[in-house]
Amino acid sequence: MSRIAIGSDHAGFALKQHFIAVLEGAGLDVDDHGTHSTQSVDYPPICAAVGRTVRDGRADVGIVIGGSGQGEQLAANKVHGVRAALCNDLYTARMARAHNDANVLSIGARVIGEALAEEILMIFLATPFEGGRHERRVDQITAIESAESAR
Repeated sequence: MSRIAIGSDHAGFALKQHFIAVLEGAGLDVDDHGTHSTQSVDYPPICAAVGRTVRDGRADVGIVIGGSGQGEQLAANKVHGVRAALCNDLYTARMARAHNDANVLSIGARVIGEALAEEILMIFLATPFEGGRHERRVDQITAIESAESAR
């Protein structure tokens, strides 16, 4: 994965800036969708923009960051084709990729510290999708999404 879309609300701004430095330091291309300060901002449009960038193939994965990461995950998941996973520990980061083929990572900057968040990020980026029986389940999730959009 070499192209990363990232966005945060004001609560996630500092962690987003840290992630950008880490990712760019690793030679990855980062598309920053904001916010650009700690001034209060509504996160749904930012998270949707990250999701659309991933869905449209302009990024390999996305990252959304907020205080808890809950709302950011919900907003990103409204974009068809996005499988955003809230991962505030190492196990869920690994399983989100390996079993669910998650393509957007959501993190709560007020829930975990910077060092753990960076570890979660690296595991999420390094873990491949296992496919196999999990692919069938991801296909079922996609089918539900398609059926609901037709309503």
